[in-house]
Amino acid sequence: MNASPGSSALRTTAAVLVPALACAAAHIAPAATWLPAVRRTCFPRLAGIGRADHVALTFDDGPDPLSTPLFLDALDELGVRATFFVLGDGVVRHPSLVAETVGRGHELGVHGWGHERPWLPAPVADRRALLRTADAIEDLTGRRPRWYRPPYGILTSGRLAAARTAGLRTVLWTAWGRDWTPAATGASVSAQVAADLRGGGTVLLHDTDRTAAPGCWRAALAALPEIVSACRAARLSVGPLAEHWAHGGAAG
Repeated sequence: MNASPGSSALRTTAAVLVPALACAAAHIAPAATWLPAVRRTCFPRLAGIGRADHVALTFDDGPDPLSTPLFLDALDELGVRATFFVLGDGVVRHPSLVAETVGRGHELGVHGWGHERPWLPAPVADRRALLRTADAIEDLTGRRPRWYRPPYGILTSGRLAAARTAGLRTVLWTAWGRDWTPAATGASVSAQVAADLRGGGTVLLHDTDRTAAPGCWRAALAALPEIVSACRAARLSVGPLAEHWAHGGAAG
């Protein structure tokens, strides 16, 4: 008995759609780690949970010649070092600022070349962007970066594979300041961080408004003293990711 034209069309459609849907699911499945409960419970090291007596302070999206130097000055005044997740296109545009950041004792991580959203699978482009950024940092500073944080904190299978190829360990965060919003203030940012601040946590802030509301970095800058003070009041040291794990942050 011959199949009807309708059933043949359905089989053809299924033969095309099923592999495409499977590919899409594999691409986006790691994005579930964006949910705080998922990553804290199932992937604590990915979440940035480290030594119980330490808090890792991290900044995303720089370097920015307007705002980053103000953060460097504030961190100097506080006696704190941090990890800056930088964008590769900013590294090549502002090499002196990148060199200054490292020269003042901070470490650099890879945030990607640009700040794209990963809606479509692009494993080759992901790998090229991470390697290009890591190479740019190493060429400029003489130090190979160790850490990777994807833009928007959205992981995909391609981004994970690219990080492994580049020899980078992926680290997200346990507390953030929501400092990218137009309504953010120093008080709101410090309160937001405090709500999730625990020993062993990793704090996410931004040292630029490049991908956020204009001028919002001022809220993060204003919140810094209160955040550091709260950590110290709780007898928690504050520093970069390099100091966050007992054995130097070895992958695992």
